[in-house]
Formats: sequence, structure tokens, C-alpha cells
Amino acid sequence: MDQIFKKKKSLWIRRCALYHGPPTVKPLQKPKREADFFNKICCNRPKVGGIRKWKVKDVSPFVVSNCDGEQSLTPLLQEEEMSRFRGIWQASLNATKKALTWNVEDWIPPAEKYIFNFSSKEELKKWHLYSDAEYGGMSSASLEIKDDPNKSSGVFSGTLSLDVNEGTKWKITRSGFCGMRSKKFDGFIDLEAYDTIALRLKGDGRCYISTIYTENWVNSPGQMEDNSWQSFVFVPKDNWYIAKIPLDQYLPTWRGNVIEAKLEMNPSRILGMSLSVNADGGVPGAESGPGDFKLEIDWIKALRTQ
Repeated sequence: MDQIFKKKKSLWIRRCALYHGPPTVKPLQKPKREADFFNKICCNRPKVGGIRKWKVKDVSPFVVSNCDGEQSLTPLLQEEEMSRFRGIWQASLNATKKALTWNVEDWIPPAEKYIFNFSSKEELKKWHLYSDAEYGGMSSASLEIKDDPNKSSGVFSGTLSLDVNEGTKWKITRSGFCGMRSKKFDGFIDLEAYDTIALRLKGDGRCYISTIYTENWVNSPGQMEDNSWQSFVFVPKDNWYIAKIPLDQYLPTWRGNVIEAKLEMNPSRILGMSLSVNADGGVPGAESGPGDFKLEIDWIKALRTQ
């Protein structure tokens, strides 16, 4: 019996030293710990060298108390698990700090939000050009930054042509269009808090088309195209003008044709935007037809007007 008792006593001491530090209580007194806490984070205690080790689940790093009430980090966590746990723990701390030191703008967005600002050549990297030339047409376009002592701006210009290259493999039925489209945002732009798109422009009397691209949820899953929502923008000639377009005036379109269905844009999942011009069409009174075009762009913003 003495040998059995000594063996159990030794085993208990080894366990206590391994998990909780050197015990300072009587040998037969169990170490103080919360059973519920260990039941939640520990399971499957396999024997290793005669000692049952705790196998820790995927939870944040935890601290246990030894028999003196001192706290120590369990030594059995693997380095890889520790690294993952530290990340979760740090994310939790960051979220708590943000909740305690929140900014009013985190809860109430500002009344306006810049989406694009054509104040430097770095802005050109966010856009790419397209035209009917990709399909056999003969229109052309360019986008550059106009250096001005007072204020720089973007210049979208080119030539619209109704001609088609002979022998093209594309069977296009119309030509005479050019556009500038933003590259996809890193993730989404959330404009849920806004109701209007504003553009500061200087035009040539033509009618342009403002397009918003949102995540594909209208089309079928087999279609990889983004959903597009379009509205006309008439820009008076030779004067700076701020065009304001309510989001609910953008119509759902597919390849330039309006979708005859009652659909609602999801402004929290915006992928990109574009500005384009056609030789034909537009609002009454706007200049149209083949020829040169020029549109200066200062900025594009989202506004909350209500």
C-alpha cells in the first residue's frame, strides 16, 4: 500500500508541476482550478510517458493558476498553435480597443466621400481605356492629367468614328463609342450611407454615360459579368459643372440595353465605375455624331443629401 500511495503521490506532484507550477499545498489536496474552464478547452488526454497531457482545442492563449494562485502559461502549447492563438487574441484586443475608443465617423459617415480625385498622375493607374477599336471599329481615346498652376484635372478625349475595318472577325452592328473604366477596387466600395453620385466636369456639349458596376447578383451564376447601372450625364460646354445623379436614377443595363425589370442596386457592393461616350444617342439638345470629344474631370464623390 505504501508503494502504491507513493506512486500516486509522485504522479500527482508531477502533474501539478507540469501544468500549474510547484505545489505548495498538501500532497493529497487537488490543485485549484475551474473544472468548467478546462472542460471547455481541453479534451482527449493521451498518456505520454505515464503522464496524461492536455490536448488543447483551437482557442485563444489561456492562463491557469498554480497551487499558490500564481498565473503561468501552459507549456504544452505547440509554437504553431501559439502563433495562431496570439493572432486571434490580438484581433480580439484590437476590436475591444476600437469599441472603447470609437470615432463618430465610424458610426456616422461624413456627408461626402471622395471616390476618385484626378489631382495627380497616380490616378491614371486606376483606369483603363476601351473603344470600338477592340471589335473592329476605328474610334480612339486617351486619358491624361492636365497640369495646371491652380489645379490639375483629368482629360478624357479622343475621336468617335462610325467606320469599321474591313475583314474584321467581329460582326459588330454599330461603332462609335469610347470609354474609361476604373480597375476593380480592392474588395468593394460601400456607399450604403450615400444616395447621390457627384461629378465635377468640364465638357464639350456632348452627353456622356456614367456607369456603376456592382457585384453579380442579378445575372445567373454562369455569367461572369458584373452588374452595370447607367445614367446619362449632360455636360454644358466650356464651363465647370457639378453633375449630381441620385443612385435610384441609375438603370440596370446589360451590354448597353436597359433591363426591363424592377431591380434595386446594392450600393454596399460597388466594384468600379466608368465614363463613356457614344456617337449616337443621349439627351435632347446634346451634341452627337462622329468627331472629336473632350471631357475634363476634377473629382467623383458620393454624397448624402437626405
